[in-house]
Amino acid sequence: MRKFFKEWSMILVTAFILSTGFRTYVAEAVKVPTGSMLPTIHLEDRLVVNKMSNPDNYNYGDVVVFYPPVPGAENERYVKRLIGKGGDVIQIKDHALYRNGQLIKEPYIKEPMNYEYGPVTVPKGKFFFLGDNRNDSYDSHLWPTPFVDKSKISGKVEATFFPFSDMRTF
Repeated sequence: MRKFFKEWSMILVTAFILSTGFRTYVAEAVKVPTGSMLPTIHLEDRLVVNKMSNPDNYNYGDVVVFYPPVPGAENERYVKRLIGKGGDVIQIKDHALYRNGQLIKEPYIKEPMNYEYGPVTVPKGKFFFLGDNRNDSYDSHLWPTPFVDKSKISGKVEATFFPFSDMRTF
């Protein structure tokens, strides 16, 4: 009996260490807490987040998981779309997004924005995020500090895996 527990305890400890390392450094599953990314991502969808990706290599429009610069929400993770990187000038006017003075076509948003914002310049090493459900998203345009530091980014969303009817890659 002792031999049985000794063998299985080593297997379980090894499995725990491997799974914790994978979740911490490679990828993890995240549950979407709000409807701020509708219609792209639904409330309570499960996402695969790539933690090995480098934020410096993210593209505009990537969906990203991060810790927001919001008092009281520092331990919560948000899921939003990358809109601006360091040096970009962001403005919302006439119900549309402008980056560096150019109109950005956004076929993924739920509806045109019913607010004005900016212009603001994104500082180096920081990022600006908006939800796809722009009129009902607590995102960079509403936060006291609108920019997310690179160190606060968890990773890039690669896929939706649950519910199965919503499965897709990004």
